Amino acid sequence: MEPNIQFCANLFLVSNMETSLKFYVDGLGFNILNTWTPRGKIEWCWLQREGGPLMLQEFRTSETKPYLMGDKPGAGVSVWFQCSDSLALYREFIEKGLDVKEPFVGNGLWDVSLTDPDGYSLHFESRTDVPEETKYSEWMANELKAKS
Repeated sequence: MEPNIQFCANLFLVSNMETSLKFYVDGLGFNILNTWTPRGKIEWCWLQREGGPLMLQEFRTSETKPYLMGDKPGAGVSVWFQCSDSLALYREFIEKGLDVKEPFVGNGLWDVSLTDPDGYSLHFESRTDVPEETKYSEWMANELKAKS
């Protein structure tokens, strides 16, 4: 019997849909699968990259509520994507000019992290047997040394 709950799609409230779409679609390689355009521009969308769904909604502000919580929409929120090869994504994101932190190993996983334009913390992780707390640059130097 197929499971009833298939997956969880996160909804991010964003301050500027155009900026966020550039980041997620052009930068991270997500595809737009569905949109809502009640006023002639995208105000909500469903994005997907492989098995990772994500929804964006441009929020509306008022004088009394410039943001829903904290000082930015993404304050304190992080999302963790489980991947088969997060280092391949790291190289892809670097090639696209994104500001990606240097990967490191934590909890037996390579952690590739970056922050979206609204402050959401995104992590792309994949399993590894590399020792804990190893940084990508250290690991690459050891790999090159081992090959020579």
